[in-house]
Amino acid sequence: AAQLEESGGGSVQAGGSLKLTCGATTAAFNSRCLAWFRQSPGQEREGVAQIDKFVRTTYADSVKGRFSVSRDNTKKTLYLQMTNLKPDDTGMYYCAADRASGCSGDIRDTDFTYWGTGTQVTVVS
Repeated sequence: AAQLEESGGGSVQAGGSLKLTCGATTAAFNSRCLAWFRQSPGQEREGVAQIDKFVRTTYADSVKGRFSVSRDNTKKTLYLQMTNLKPDDTGMYYCAADRASGCSGDIRDTDFTYWGTGTQVTVVS
């Protein structure tokens, strides 16, 4: 099992930056595929970025070149560095972990078993 907790959200002006952090309690952190998702009111949950145990990353087209996902296995922590933020980036951001079965090619919420409770990101123009 795994428990996840996000932090680092807030309100920022367009063009600004934020770094989200997700702390995990799990015995198999090193082996898990980890991801960030986001959801805005009235919208479906969207996969933003994922990182596998080999530190290979996948990004949604909408954030490529602006967001960077990383992990620190010694601290059991997942990060999302967000730069050049846009109002469309507004939403609740969730981190997720799988059952250590490995990342698939797409960022699909059905691949992930463990979820945090989310941290709000608001980008104002």
